[in-house]
Amino acid sequence: MKTEAGTVLQDTLSRVKPLDEGLGELAQARLDILTKPQGSLGRLEEFARRLVQITGEKMPLLEKKAIFTFAGDHGVADEGVSAFPKEVTQQMVLNFLGGGAGINVLARHAGADVAVIDIGVDHDFGSLEGLITRKVVSGTRSILKGPAMSRDEAIKCIEVGIELADEFHKKGFKLFGTGEMGIGNTTPSSAIAAVITGRPVSEVTGRGTGITDESLKSKTEVIEKAIRVNSPDPADPIDVLAKVGGAEIGGIAGICIGGAANRVPVVVDGFISTAGALIACELEPKVREYLFSAHLSVEQGHRAILEKMGLKPIFELDMRLGEGTGAALAMLVIEAGLKIYREMATFEDAGVSESGA
Repeated sequence: MKTEAGTVLQDTLSRVKPLDEGLGELAQARLDILTKPQGSLGRLEEFARRLVQITGEKMPLLEKKAIFTFAGDHGVADEGVSAFPKEVTQQMVLNFLGGGAGINVLARHAGADVAVIDIGVDHDFGSLEGLITRKVVSGTRSILKGPAMSRDEAIKCIEVGIELADEFHKKGFKLFGTGEMGIGNTTPSSAIAAVITGRPVSEVTGRGTGITDESLKSKTEVIEKAIRVNSPDPADPIDVLAKVGGAEIGGIAGICIGGAANRVPVVVDGFISTAGALIACELEPKVREYLFSAHLSVEQGHRAILEKMGLKPIFELDMRLGEGTGAALAMLVIEAGLKIYREMATFEDAGVSESGA
């Protein structure tokens, strides 16, 4: 049954609850009696403690993992903001489905499934095995000329992500990752970053796929003009998404919200994914507690968004591919923390003397 636009979103936002501090204390008590100096495994211990709180399970398991790679096109790509033509979006979707992309390789390494979603590609794929078709728009409109999407379209993009989170949760998936593909999508991400963080466009705009100095200057001017033309309201994240965002960014926001509502941890990939997570957290700040930031991208706007959200990335490997590649790698590290928590012997179990200090 078709629901009124926004109903699913509002209902799901209301389901996001704060983390249980008591469960955090319980997890920390176990971590403190494992055969190691207290706190000696650093952030691995933090990951384990948060997984207990997020899932609500004293001994959680992450058997099934999924990375959602949302694909969408952008009208602004026609303004020379990317080193690659728009057609690469549809070509890369086919590459994902064939298992040959970076995300496929790293997801296999992490033991995660890749869900490829057409949420806004300007191409009719027809019926392709493995492709999840949830198209809201056939590419966004150019943000130089007006809003990228209508408000209802922006809401529907978020709701697509929420619905997928619900579906995969019901299938038994315990850990989500976010990813995307869309030529030109660092441009709307930089616009979102500038509007919500209040930073100058020049501070949050990078080279994306590897553009020249001249193209970077033009890209910055395009974003500045788009913000002037559309006047997005920084206090209204849906308005920001609709006016200067993208379909895949909205889908990612929905995965973050849906994951939080279902108590499923979400590993957020790079710059574009974090722009989607920012929209989610602006809609409901408690969503942040369910997110893990995978890595710090070389895109300069990424640091600004992470600082705004108060998230600390797990690693910095000078990555900027997107697709969910950083999320796949971070899943391995997060799961390592959980294995320590579940499998490491306590002092009593091992017959090891504890510190007298």
